[in-house]
Amino acid sequence: MQAVTDRLKNFLQYVAVNLIDEPAMAQLKVAELGPKRLRFKLILAKPDVAMLIGRNGFTASAIRSLLKAAAEREGVQVSLQVHSHEEEAEALAREAVK
Repeated sequence: MQAVTDRLKNFLQYVAVNLIDEPAMAQLKVAELGPKRLRFKLILAKPDVAMLIGRNGFTASAIRSLLKAAAEREGVQVSLQVHSHEEEAEALAREAVK
């Protein structure tokens, strides 16, 4: 499973870095939700979030489709979330309060 995770992670990093203006600010987190289930969370600078999502979400949808197709070849289910650093900080703060 680790080899598949690494390949998917490398693919996602390659695509994201080439589409955004501030790749140094990008973070990619991977969570294993269960057997053969992964969640990728891409955390970017706010302007880069809009750029990666694209007009009407078409860019993000295309990236998700490619990621899912690559994962399905290995029998793995994946999801992709794109957040800004501010949104991620708010989410972590909400979880800390619970």
